[in-house]
Amino acid sequence: MSVQLIHHRFSVDQYQEMARAGVLTENDRVELIEGEIVDMTPIGLRHAAVVDLLNRWLTRGCGDRAIVRVQGPLRLGVHSEPQPDLTLLEPRADFYRTKSPQPENVLLLVEVADTSLPYDRTVKIPLYAAAGLREVWLLDLIRDQVEVYRDPGPAGYRLVEARGRGDRLVPTAFADLALSVDDLLG
Repeated sequence: MSVQLIHHRFSVDQYQEMARAGVLTENDRVELIEGEIVDMTPIGLRHAAVVDLLNRWLTRGCGDRAIVRVQGPLRLGVHSEPQPDLTLLEPRADFYRTKSPQPENVLLLVEVADTSLPYDRTVKIPLYAAAGLREVWLLDLIRDQVEVYRDPGPAGYRLVEARGRGDRLVPTAFADLALSVDDLLG
């Protein structure tokens, strides 16, 4: 007798229902990726500091022109709802209280990575490209560089640039904002 393993792929709606029912709680550091509930790695001090710095810089620089969301859910189709470190969203009067942000609402998405770097680069970045996110920054805390991804397509991002110390970062949506990689990475 052979055993056949069956994998169940959860939808975002099922995943959210598990949270409402208390199966998943706010203390569970998980996200839904391609139908699988995935544990998120713990956030270290440097990671948290970089997210805080980006949050302050973007909040001040964008003002009312955008909403800065830190580690909030982003619905990417039926089977994925990651929680990126930071998303810069088109402004809405209700702050997305009545509708989850969609890929077309994202002006910039940022992932900060040290231990999660291989996963972010090989799983999450392609997921973001497939969803059509215009611009993604992957902050590599191991190599002290930022990978800038732009121009999404079915095979991934067509434009990928590495920015290191001495370089500046400027979000496509806000050409009037600039931040040095040195200031960002400390």
